[in-house]
Amino acid sequence: MKATNNPNVSNIALTGPYGSGKSSIIKTFRKKYGRPVLQISLAAFLPEADGSVTTGESEADASKKGAPKKPTPQKGTVSKQEIERSILQQMLYGADANSLPLSRFKRIETPKWWSKFTSLFIMAGLFSCWHVIKKSDEVLSGKFFEPLDLATNWLNLATFTIGFLFVWLAFHQVYIKSLGLSLKSISLKDIEITPETAKEESILNRHLDEIIYFFQATKYDLVIIEDLDRFNNPEIFVTLREINSLVNANAGVKRQIRFLYALRDNMFVNTDRTKFFEFIVPVIPIINSSNSIDKVLEHGQRLALDTRLDRQFLREVSRYLNDLRLIHNIFNEYGIYVANLETDGENILDANKLLAILIYKNVLPSDFEDLHRGKGKLAEILARHDDYVTSAEAKCKAEISELERQINDVEKLVPADVQELRNIYAMALLAMVPQDFTYLVINGQENIPIVSLPTRPDFDQIIEKDQILVRHGYYNQRQNVILRDFQKSVYPKATYQERKAQIELKAADHRDGAAKTIRDLRTKLSTLRTAKFNELIRANSREMEELFNAFGENRDLVRFLVIEGFLDDTYYQYTSLFHSGRLSPSDNKYLIQIRSFIYPEPDFQIDNPKEVIAAMREDDFRQKYVLNKALVDCMFSNQADYRTQIAKFVDYVSSNFSECEAFFAVYYQTGKCNRELLTTLVERWSGFVSAAIAAPDSAVHVARMIAHLPKSVLQILPRKAPGFQGFLARNLPRILALQVDFEPSQLALFSFEVDRLDSIEPYPAIARLLSDHGFYKVTLENLEFIVRDVLGVGEATALDTKNYSTLLQVAYRPLLDKVRADFDGYLKTVLLLPGNTEEDVAPIIEVINHDDIEVEHLERFIEQQTAVLPSLEQIPLRLQSTVFRLHKIAASWENCRTYLATESFDAQSLTAFLAEPGVTDVLSPIMIDDGKDAFGLRQFVIGNAEFDADTYRAYLRALPKRFSQFPDELGADKMRILIEEQKITFSTKAFTFLSEHTELQVMFVAKNIDQYLAQQDQYSIDDEFRERLLATGITDDRKLKIIEKMDLTSLAGQPRRASLVADILYRTDVDLGHLPSEAAQAIVLSPGPLKARIVLFNKCHGLLSDGEVKSTISQLPDPFSQIEPGWRQPTIANTPDNQEFVRWLEARSIISSSKPTIFTDEIRIYNRRK
Repeated sequence: MKATNNPNVSNIALTGPYGSGKSSIIKTFRKKYGRPVLQISLAAFLPEADGSVTTGESEADASKKGAPKKPTPQKGTVSKQEIERSILQQMLYGADANSLPLSRFKRIETPKWWSKFTSLFIMAGLFSCWHVIKKSDEVLSGKFFEPLDLATNWLNLATFTIGFLFVWLAFHQVYIKSLGLSLKSISLKDIEITPETAKEESILNRHLDEIIYFFQATKYDLVIIEDLDRFNNPEIFVTLREINSLVNANAGVKRQIRFLYALRDNMFVNTDRTKFFEFIVPVIPIINSSNSIDKVLEHGQRLALDTRLDRQFLREVSRYLNDLRLIHNIFNEYGIYVANLETDGENILDANKLLAILIYKNVLPSDFEDLHRGKGKLAEILARHDDYVTSAEAKCKAEISELERQINDVEKLVPADVQELRNIYAMALLAMVPQDFTYLVINGQENIPIVSLPTRPDFDQIIEKDQILVRHGYYNQRQNVILRDFQKSVYPKATYQERKAQIELKAADHRDGAAKTIRDLRTKLSTLRTAKFNELIRANSREMEELFNAFGENRDLVRFLVIEGFLDDTYYQYTSLFHSGRLSPSDNKYLIQIRSFIYPEPDFQIDNPKEVIAAMREDDFRQKYVLNKALVDCMFSNQADYRTQIAKFVDYVSSNFSECEAFFAVYYQTGKCNRELLTTLVERWSGFVSAAIAAPDSAVHVARMIAHLPKSVLQILPRKAPGFQGFLARNLPRILALQVDFEPSQLALFSFEVDRLDSIEPYPAIARLLSDHGFYKVTLENLEFIVRDVLGVGEATALDTKNYSTLLQVAYRPLLDKVRADFDGYLKTVLLLPGNTEEDVAPIIEVINHDDIEVEHLERFIEQQTAVLPSLEQIPLRLQSTVFRLHKIAASWENCRTYLATESFDAQSLTAFLAEPGVTDVLSPIMIDDGKDAFGLRQFVIGNAEFDADTYRAYLRALPKRFSQFPDELGADKMRILIEEQKITFSTKAFTFLSEHTELQVMFVAKNIDQYLAQQDQYSIDDEFRERLLATGITDDRKLKIIEKMDLTSLAGQPRRASLVADILYRTDVDLGHLPSEAAQAIVLSPGPLKARIVLFNKCHGLLSDGEVKSTISQLPDPFSQIEPGWRQPTIANTPDNQEFVRWLEARSIISSSKPTIFTDEIRIYNRRK
């Protein structure tokens, strides 16, 4: 508005890209402008000038293909004169013809409301002229005007006046019309003379006077020109600007005329734009590839399509649509197509595909038109479908053949590799055999040549022996050959069996991997024909690139629609209405082929099977012709109408089953009556199930039977073919790998056991069903799979060490029922595995209480467990000795007492149990119950001669009471321990029991010295026994009491006894006045410390006579023995005891005198001379 009010602005540019909304802005502006506006649009030329209208093939392409060159439609080119003519026409013919009476461009004028009065005026004028001419003489004489009274001469006056006005107006119109006449050419019959410049000059400049007259005669002050930029002709803008300047400069135009141009941004470079336009208004686009989704969704809501269209598809396709008018038109057409294609009210068409078709139609209308005739770029892409399918099938089949060949080669290589391994070991063994020993002796009888050893079936057993016997080939001599380290000498890292297993395992792994790949390829192969078109295109996207490039700037849009599956070979369903007929061309082609003895493929398209069946001969149904998917669908969907044909079909299949594999492969994938077909075959052909499981595609047949047969029919399959369930168990992974969809509960109708559940790991629903129904063999691997993968419990690793405990903890009832149904087998195959050692107590007790399992297996199970059973109560009698023998019972006196009282008690087992150091450490600190119930246990412990000394001593300390007597048949070492531990009450009976073991008697008395001393008279013992008692560790006061009972006069002849008594008397410092002289002399002379003997001598010298004293001194060691009459002067140590000794010697005049020495601490004794 600002620019239109600016007197300095005459040329205004409204700039923006295509689809930016320039037209909408102009419409809004016109509503607000309020003054007359002339709008000129050149859209009429756009179909000719638009580059989107192109041919399907260029001349270059045609020449490459060898086609003759012919003119092909190219982009339309519109001349400047044509553009100017259109502008001039829209300008002049846009105004009313009556407003431009002087224009040379004649147009049909529409009579106005006053035209009736005009025609009446003409009639009156003609009448008046006729009347005046008739009265011409009177007019010339003047009588015609007399009298000048209207009342009397009104007719003459009126006719003259009207006639004059009529003639004047007629001449005036002639004059006006003559102003628009011009001479442009002269035409004489067939000859036209026209100036050359008239053809070449600008039409606008040629008719500049018309344009100026137009603005003089009309009230327009604004001219809006649209779509002028699409012709890429800047010269027209020069002409229009020149005209604008001339119009505004004309004196006859009293107002300023402005031209408003709507054009794209890149029409001029920046400097040119400012030269042409005084004011430029940029338009910010309201839609582009990033926000077009909003407009798409808006139209979807307008047509109530947002529930049918995929939001993601709309979001992605909108990136290729940036023209609002195009989007609007697409959705308008969508509404029309839906209304015509879905007349039955069922929304069976894919709304996304229909929208894709319409996008393609609006963006590429020419190619869409060609598509109806099977031509064009998209038709060429669609025509590649069969080529790609054939190529993919050939590739899959080639890969399958190669893998099968590899499997066959591997199977052949395994025996060869094993034989080569045998030869290696046989050669090594032969090198160990002495020369000329050519025969191997088997079982002591059979002689076989050593050279034939590698081919022997018992080769594996022979080389596993520690030694073999060989025989000389001539002398019949025999010799043993040691093979203990033979295998290590060949290969130290593995044994023969391990290497053989590695060869077989490697081959098995390769075979299994190749078999899995083959299954995948077969699955892919079976679905190629039914694969979606876009999937095939994606797989061959590189080869399609050239075809997509043919779409030019729209190639990305077409590629997206095709590869995403929105444009495919089903397009015809969305582009035309269906009209039914009797036979389609495809039906007719099928009938022609079978009449020519050509067998069509099983998936040959038949559009009207009922009509085709009616046209076929009766015998055709006993031929291979009947193996057509559409025909079988028709027959089995209308069985009542085609009983005869179905019977013949079954006869043919039963007689030629091997030739029907291709048909079944197709029909299983795409047929509609699989249930009816299979049911009929099972019921009418008794050998169908057996033939199916023996066929090359047996897994496919069984999978389809499970998927489609009703339960009532499935249940009879094992009766139809006894090997059916075994086949199912062996081949279930193959069956599932085919990806045939069926309800897992169908498998529950059979009874089979799968070897390896992990082979069906990719099929969790099947795995769950097999687990729920126990359709598997009980193995560690299967149990781990169920716990880990089926139940999703993270404790599967515990199954290796505590299998049954883990199963009980998981508490999966079907699994527990399965293992309990054959617990013996479960125990042997799983629980007795070497690693299963950590079972909990409760599961162990449950296991060992199975009475139907042999004892030796239960003992093995108990032995390998680390758990210790707490109580003997729940352990069956037949295993109680076992748990003690194997040390698998908790160490408690109660368990021992209970076991001792049972019928299964075994003393050796309990002894071995108690002798275990760990058990001893636990039980020895615990006192045994002192009640009557535990008496037998206490008696067993004290009388057990099998214990070692330490164990026996430890258990004696656990006895709460003493026994009154020593157990019978107990060794001296055990009785010694009994005495040491004081577990026998001291009595004459017990003392007498030890009569043959004097040392034990002595020990027994010593341990019970007080009881003995209190009753000494009851025990008949001698001084020798008392001597032994004195040598024990009893106290000196008790020893003195024993000495009192001894005959001390006998000490002279018993130096050891005398020494014992002397030591006791010395230590106790008792009065020795009661000793007899013989005893006194014996204790002084007894072996022992000299100091102690001098002390005793000092105490008892008074009991001796001088002669006895001298005799005693003479028997003392030096220097005391030197105290005797003579010249000697012995010296002794100067101690108080020696001083006492010298003193009483002097007193008894046994020595002369004594005195201490000067230089040493000694006493010098002076003997008497005589």
